[in-house]
Amino acid sequence: VSTQSTGSSGINAEYGEFYAPWCGHCQQLTPEWKKAAKALKGIVKVGAADVDAHKELGGRFGIQGFPTIKIFAGDKKKPIDYQSQRSANAIVAEALKHAQTVAQDRLAGRGGSGGSGSGGSKKGNPADVIELTSSIFDKEVLDSKDMWLVEFYAPWCGHCKKLAPEWASAASTLKGKAKLGAVDATQFPDLAQRYGVRGYPTIKYFPAGAKLDAEEYDGGRSAGDIVQFVENKLEQFAEPPEIRELLNDDVFTEECREKSICIVSILPDILDTGAKGRNEYLETIKAMGDKYKKRKFGWVWSFAGEQDKLEESLELGGAGYPALAAVNVKKNAVLHHRGGFSKDSINEFLQYVIAGRIAPSVLRKEVPKLRKATPWDGQDGQLPVEEDYSDLDDIELEPLKTEL
Repeated sequence: VSTQSTGSSGINAEYGEFYAPWCGHCQQLTPEWKKAAKALKGIVKVGAADVDAHKELGGRFGIQGFPTIKIFAGDKKKPIDYQSQRSANAIVAEALKHAQTVAQDRLAGRGGSGGSGSGGSKKGNPADVIELTSSIFDKEVLDSKDMWLVEFYAPWCGHCKKLAPEWASAASTLKGKAKLGAVDATQFPDLAQRYGVRGYPTIKYFPAGAKLDAEEYDGGRSAGDIVQFVENKLEQFAEPPEIRELLNDDVFTEECREKSICIVSILPDILDTGAKGRNEYLETIKAMGDKYKKRKFGWVWSFAGEQDKLEESLELGGAGYPALAAVNVKKNAVLHHRGGFSKDSINEFLQYVIAGRIAPSVLRKEVPKLRKATPWDGQDGQLPVEEDYSDLDDIELEPLKTEL
C-alpha cells in the first residue's frame, strides 16, 4: 500500500484513495491529492492504495471504479464514500468537516462515529436522460441551441452505477432548462476518443448556443451539485433584466409589488437633459441591471412629475433629479440613494443594500395606483408652442379711462 500519510498525530479521521496506475482520472487527481495531504498534515491522515497491486483491498471495501475515495471516520469498517469535487480545496474542506464531527462526538461521549452521506436526492425519471449514439450526437448536441451535460459511462463501472440515479434526478429537475445525455463509451468509442475520455464516468459540458468545444465538468456528483452547476451557468449567460418605463400600474405591480426589491429611478425632465442625457442615465441603469441580474430585482424608471403621487409616496425627488431608491413594497420600506448617479456610486449603494448596511425608511404613505403615461419616443423634448400675438389689428382695445 502506497501512502501519503500526514503522520501519526492525525486524529481518528482518515482519507483513502483507491486507484489504478492506468486510470486517467486517477492521474488527474494525484496533484490535488498531494496538495490536500500536505495541507492536512498533522490533522487528518491521507493515504492511497494501488488496487491493481492489492486486489484484496478493492474487494474488502467494494471498490468498483477508479479513483474511489473513502472517508474512514469513526467506524473503520464502514467508511463513507467521498462525493464532493476532486480539488484540493474541496477535499480539505470535507476532511475538516468530518474531523470536527469526530471531535464533537468524542466530547459528547459517542465514541467518534462518522456521519452518513449527504442524504438522498429527489427521485428522477431515467427517461429524462437522453441516450446518445454516434449517429445522432452531432444533431442532438452540437447543432442544438440548448445547454447539454453529457456523461460518458461504461456498463461495468461502479461509479457510473452510483451516478445513474443522481443523473436522472438532475435531468428531471432541469427539464426545460438544460438537457442531460449519456453515451455508452464501450459501444461508441469514437465519441469517447473525440472528447478525450480516459476514465468513467466522465462528464462534459456543452454551453447553450454555438458549441465550439466541450468543457470538463469537475463538480460534485450529487443531483444537487449538478443542478447548481447548470443554474449557475444559466445565470451567468442570462439576458439582463428589462429596464421598464412606468407607463401604468401593471408595470409597477409586476416589477415592484411582486418582487422582493425593485430599483426605482426618477430622471430629470427631457427638456433638462435632452435625449442624449436621458439615454446616458438609462445606460447607467442598464449596466447595473446586468451586474445584479442574479438578484432578480425589478428595474423601473419615470421622469420628474410624470408619476408625482409615486414620488411623493417614496419621498423621491425632493433633493433634485435624477433620484434613485430601492423599494420593498411588501415590507413597506424604502432605501434612498444619496450619492451621484454614476455606476460606481449606484454599485456601492446596491452592495450596501444587499449587505443590510443601510437602515430602511418606513413608507409614510401607501404606494398609490399609478396613472397611465405616454411612453417616451426617444426624441428630444419640445418646448410648448406659445400663442402668437404679433398681429393685433383685429383686437379691439378699450380706451384707457383717466381719472383726474
